[in-house]
Amino acid sequence: MCPQAAASAAGGRRAASRALGAHNVCRLLTRRAHGFYARDAGVAHRKNLGLLRKIICQESTKFKNVWTTHSASPIAYERGRIYLDNYQCCISSPCELSGIYLWTKNKQLQRHSLGGSTGQGRGHEVLRTPVLVLAHPSCEGSSRELENCVADIAQEPRILYQKPKCSKSEKIEDALLLECPLGEMLPCPSDYKSSLIVLTVQNWLLRLSADSGEILEKIYLAGSCCKFRYLSWDTPQEVMVVKSAQNKLPAAARQAGIQQSVLFYLAVFQVLPLSFIGMLEINKKIFGNSVTDVAISNGILIVMYSMGLVRLYNFQAILEQFMEQPLDLGREFNWNGQVGVVGKYPFGLPCNIKITDTPPLLFEASSLENAFQIGGYPWHYIITPNKKKHKGVFHICSLKDNALAKNGIQDMKCCSLEPDWIYFHPDMSGRIIHVGPNLIKVLKLKEVKNNTDQMEIAEDFMIVANRENFFSILYDV
Repeated sequence: MCPQAAASAAGGRRAASRALGAHNVCRLLTRRAHGFYARDAGVAHRKNLGLLRKIICQESTKFKNVWTTHSASPIAYERGRIYLDNYQCCISSPCELSGIYLWTKNKQLQRHSLGGSTGQGRGHEVLRTPVLVLAHPSCEGSSRELENCVADIAQEPRILYQKPKCSKSEKIEDALLLECPLGEMLPCPSDYKSSLIVLTVQNWLLRLSADSGEILEKIYLAGSCCKFRYLSWDTPQEVMVVKSAQNKLPAAARQAGIQQSVLFYLAVFQVLPLSFIGMLEINKKIFGNSVTDVAISNGILIVMYSMGLVRLYNFQAILEQFMEQPLDLGREFNWNGQVGVVGKYPFGLPCNIKITDTPPLLFEASSLENAFQIGGYPWHYIITPNKKKHKGVFHICSLKDNALAKNGIQDMKCCSLEPDWIYFHPDMSGRIIHVGPNLIKVLKLKEVKNNTDQMEIAEDFMIVANRENFFSILYDV
């Protein structure tokens, strides 16, 4: 064989090997376990969804009902754990994987454990991702052998903990799953394990062990002046926001002419270790009378109004300008003549961020039902024109100059009990997901030819949910 032909044949084998590896689920999972997709969370998330799609959409996949339960209260799911009875009962997910079976060269079925003798191997962390089949990093063999991996799936969930029934005064209003940051030294051994942050009806913020339900930390937020009801992330797994319900005076107080100027309270915490950043109030004397909701996300204070207006402010600038004094949890402090311990009953948390003037406005937009999203690259936002006749119509505009993107009006014109919805893909790819009753459209931003200043919306691929044939993929990535 001539050298050119040999090189061509070798190149063809390498190309075939790469192609086979790219489409083999077990091979991709092995590469993920070794950190090949660890550049950022977006890449890993996109790979996970691609793997999940391959498994679900292949014709050989069969689904079996392994467990069913019913609950009078809402059922919550957080990273492989199912919570029932207002978080009093925690059970493991029925799809938790404990190992794989691999056909060896001599056609024997060999089991590969995911975690070695201690259960803490590299495959252990991969269990938390939404993938139905998992290959252990120690799996070796050809691509064909890896294709014969069979998941060892637990058939029934197990109860992790069952707490006694609580009174209405101890009811949990909201919860967030807190996970250990990588590469950081933490003060307590319990900080290295997953925990659940819960907010009770009596304004207690509790950190519970995700495995046992044991109370690890307790913080008292405030007295009867406000009722905290909601938990959210400013920065996921880094900065947490606790929001109160909207303050409303009783009818008798309103008839007596008593004025209520504070609409919401927001308490902001750094997590692991849990530390207090500050508490601020949203006052209608500063932000206006028609405020209906407020949030903090990605360092932005978002204020929403009854007429559909959304205004954005720089939260870091607000901290620097209006914080009166930083406070530490567990420290004794004199606040306006009242002496107490920060975060302890009955002192709670003082409001140490006093906004006395309107902060500089970053951006504002008008949208139906305050629906507003920012994402993509370069930055774009999605709104629905602020008229009821436009419900279900989405406009994708440039954040730089508010210019509507080419093909930026998305309207499925669907007739269904549930409306369609749209959002920027969480993998930071800039793609946009538009979901209807039987259709999923994946869109992407790209430059208009011969006009680099304008962006257009192009269809990346589309998935049609067929009631008879389950999934029919019209276009692939």
